[in-house]
Amino acid sequence: MVDRVFAEIALPPDDLSWKEAIHHRTASARAVLARHPWATPMMESRRSPGSATLRHHDAVLGCFRRGGLSWPMTAHGYAAVDAFLYGFALQQAALPATTGDEMADLAEEIVGGLEAADLPHLAGFTAEHVMRPGYDFGDEFEFGLDLILDGLEAAARRDGT
Repeated sequence: MVDRVFAEIALPPDDLSWKEAIHHRTASARAVLARHPWATPMMESRRSPGSATLRHHDAVLGCFRRGGLSWPMTAHGYAAVDAFLYGFALQQAALPATTGDEMADLAEEIVGGLEAADLPHLAGFTAEHVMRPGYDFGDEFEFGLDLILDGLEAAARRDGT
């Protein structure tokens, strides 16, 4: 079953820059994992991965290498991106709400009865960020992925790769 999930995830396209290709692949993976939340903890758990899993790993490794990353930087990048991807997928699947009125209602329910003075940072974050129109927890993924990829690119330059 895990191999079938990997088969649904788009491979990083060869006609995009390596960073854009990783973004494309992770966007696809997030959509697939949202459809199959049971799969996230199992994605890398098999000793005998299927052909779709192996093909997927080969394509992602190739994408990092196409970006000029050394093997060690490729390993760092793949580990960091997928740890973030799988962790975010687990967190997002577990949240009782992530967007719009549903998130605003949840935030109000959680902090509404509390004194702002007791939890000033949580109250400020909720009022000034989470409850603003257009807030979507999922948008945090793109920001985090950009941090990882930009950091990886900078580390590769420092490393001379």
